[in-house]
Amino acid sequence: MARSIKKGPYVDEKLLKKINAVNPDDGAVIKTWARRSQISPEMVDYTFGVHNGKDFIPVRVTEDMVGHRLGEFSPTRKFIKHGGKMQKELEQKKKDAEIASAKAAKTV
Repeated sequence: MARSIKKGPYVDEKLLKKINAVNPDDGAVIKTWARRSQISPEMVDYTFGVHNGKDFIPVRVTEDMVGHRLGEFSPTRKFIKHGGKMQKELEQKKKDAEIASAKAAKTV
């Protein structure tokens, strides 16, 4: 749900204090749990360690990210893969083909 225009973007107060205390040229990672905070223009060129529930994922903010939320760049779920027995067979065939092509390239 969109936030009201009259309220303005939400940025966590503690996060703003951390930004003011650090110089972007230092390359220091600002750790935060505030995934819901919107990225403002003042945050450009800073590196944030956004918590995904287990680890802090480093996110380097660029101009294209302004207006998005910090949590969008730190996924909370790990995708393994789809498929079962058939998928394994297809992957094995692909791997065998790569090995064969590598061997052919070595002999040439």
